Amino acid sequence: MADPDQHESDPTAAAVRSVPPPGQGGESLVTVLVALAANALIAVAKSVAAGITGSASMVAEAAHSWADTGNEVALLAAERRGGRPRDAARPLGYGRAAYLWSLVAAFGLFTAGSVLSLWHGATSLWDSLQGTAEAEATAYTLNYVVLGVAFALEGISFLQALRQVRRESARWHLRPLSFVYRTSDPTLRAVFLEDSSALVGLALAGAGVLAHQLTGDPVWDALGSIAVGVLLGVVALFLIRRNMDYLLGEGVPPALRSWLLDQVRGHREVARVTYLHLEYVGPRRVFMVAAVDLVGDAPEPEVARRLRALEAELERSPMVEEAVLTLATTDEPDLA
Repeated sequence: MADPDQHESDPTAAAVRSVPPPGQGGESLVTVLVALAANALIAVAKSVAAGITGSASMVAEAAHSWADTGNEVALLAAERRGGRPRDAARPLGYGRAAYLWSLVAAFGLFTAGSVLSLWHGATSLWDSLQGTAEAEATAYTLNYVVLGVAFALEGISFLQALRQVRRESARWHLRPLSFVYRTSDPTLRAVFLEDSSALVGLALAGAGVLAHQLTGDPVWDALGSIAVGVLLGVVALFLIRRNMDYLLGEGVPPALRSWLLDQVRGHREVARVTYLHLEYVGPRRVFMVAAVDLVGDAPEPEVARRLRALEAELERSPMVEEAVLTLATTDEPDLA
């Protein structure tokens, strides 16, 4: 296989060289731990404020933060389980466990965050419209203090995720949001989007509390809770869909496919490549199946030995979990 170090001008080659091997995605682990610590502190503070003030927006935000805290625990499980090396029980490795646990986290965000916020906001709105709402909360200052502290803590977690997204998107020559959509790292995508939605949700909750204070109408507080619930629902459904994509077998981006095809075709033993299948089997790890025409006309035992040796070379790439090669037929065209 061609040495990636010979492709200094190829941004994909540079990106692949910098991919950590399985179980060494340390920066994503730090990002999750920072988010877990921040969300746990925020959840406690919001719950206290919600209990004292009775604010519907604060109840929604407390549910949001507790959901995020639980999600980070699931994402830690995703990092731990998904980083295990392959064995006889899992010949393609445990990478897809990361998507499974991230799917669990996204479903928790939807149920414990979005649904609860929508339900509480809707019941508060109904009580307000019917004139049966409880007496107006007066501890607005406490709400603002908690929201401000929460914004600062969420900001710290968001900046950690943003730094990682910017660094990795630059490595792949992608825009940050495009990278968030396309990355095979589900924990980074989840933390980045959860922290982003948390900051927007805090602004929505603060607006609801402020409108309630200025107008004396609790309808605005209830609408703030509903807005937070809608926001969390959109983010959760997006995360659920992307994790399902990877569990079902997400193909690799065109640039990475072209680079890996070049690595097979450029090998000294390979004359043609007529078929190439690539799919993600975990964060930054792909499963490769290829049909190749080897140079020369060696006897069958020698061909089998050369194929196995080529597979072993390809699997030394930090992105290839397993390579399976077969012989191409003479009538199959070379891949463009």
